Amino acid sequence: MKSFPPRSIPDVRDGLTREERVVLWMLGTLERERGGRNVPTAMLYGRVVEHIDISVPELQRILARFIGPQG
Repeated sequence: MKSFPPRSIPDVRDGLTREERVVLWMLGTLERERGGRNVPTAMLYGRVVEHIDISVPELQRILARFIGPQG
């Protein structure tokens, strides 16, 4: 049986993985700190990597998923 890392399994409550949850949490925190202004991706990445090991492409994939299909 193949074993999956626990961080890649979506939570049954809302379908978010641990990485996605951390990104959303940090995004909300930074938006509050910045008075509701947009958060630069580099700033978000810097804060997220303090909590989880994630690459820039992984963060971009998560952000793209949050935005949804464009077109």
